Amino acid sequence: MASTNEFEIDSEDEKLSKLREKLIVLRFKGLSEGLSLREMQNIVLKSATKSNKCQSEVMPKKENVLRLVRVTNVCSSFAFLALLVAVIFQNRVIFKSQCAVLNNYIVMEVTRPITDCNICKDVNSVIVLQNVTKEMFAKYAYMSRPVLVKYATKSWKALNTFNFSFFRNLYSEVAGAYKSVEDECQFFPFKTGFLHLEDVFNMPEERALMRSRDAKPWYIGWSNCNPDVAEVLRHHYSRPHFLPDDSESSAIDWIFMGYSGQGASMHVSKICELDYVFRPSWQAQIAGKKTWRLFPPPECESVCTTMNVTVTKGDIILIDTNQWYHDTYIEPGEMSITIGSEYD
Repeated sequence: MASTNEFEIDSEDEKLSKLREKLIVLRFKGLSEGLSLREMQNIVLKSATKSNKCQSEVMPKKENVLRLVRVTNVCSSFAFLALLVAVIFQNRVIFKSQCAVLNNYIVMEVTRPITDCNICKDVNSVIVLQNVTKEMFAKYAYMSRPVLVKYATKSWKALNTFNFSFFRNLYSEVAGAYKSVEDECQFFPFKTGFLHLEDVFNMPEERALMRSRDAKPWYIGWSNCNPDVAEVLRHHYSRPHFLPDDSESSAIDWIFMGYSGQGASMHVSKICELDYVFRPSWQAQIAGKKTWRLFPPPECESVCTTMNVTVTKGDIILIDTNQWYHDTYIEPGEMSITIGSEYD
């Protein structure tokens, strides 16, 4: 039976998903009514910071938000969104998160620049490369078109060493490893009910390895900011050999792992997302299979198409997740493990 905490997490996750869905729809209602991105940004930010002028109030007065909306001719549904944003930013306990809204998705989505649709115009499939060299990859490195490099990690030790036990032992043995995820990086429980990375590595082995027919599927992700953990990881994988010599790589590793099923439901939902990272990114499939669905930004839907691509063990997918909305599906069978980073 699920614990009370699990139900609470699911409830909060549902709330956040609904807000994201409203955001994507209402953002374009605002655009269709003639609002600029800056006007929408001002609505949200002014609503969200209203309490700075009156610390004794839990949330801004609704009439003030609506007055601001009327001045800029926003539809009533957008006013409701602005009010929701204001409430979330000022009442952080709503989602019991360290952040007011996970990664500030709402403000970021409302205020992101309009995409130049040339990045996806006439693009019907992911570019697939094999035996790629730096020279071959150079023309694709910064064009924002998704690229799949086959068999790119065949020399990595990680293909034989990265598994659940490896990461559990690593984070248990390195002092401060769990704390660094909590304090400096990010943990993504999706819909598993886990609150911390340490909870994941303390789960019973029957569920961890899906050895029981009744085991509940799980899928999680996290970023690593601990230099001691990073040093160990670098012994098992290396910077993709085809990236340009003059490109800079992020010191932060992103790791995702788990199985197909309910635990990965966020990755198969109809609410696809942008990642709002600073650079294009690469993600190497160490184990299992993952299918990506890539969607153009809504403003480009009339000239661009949706694409699917399945990444298998040894492949690397490169995608500008600031430009392409996406979700992923973990294919049934072996545990999926991926590791990735950003480059510039």
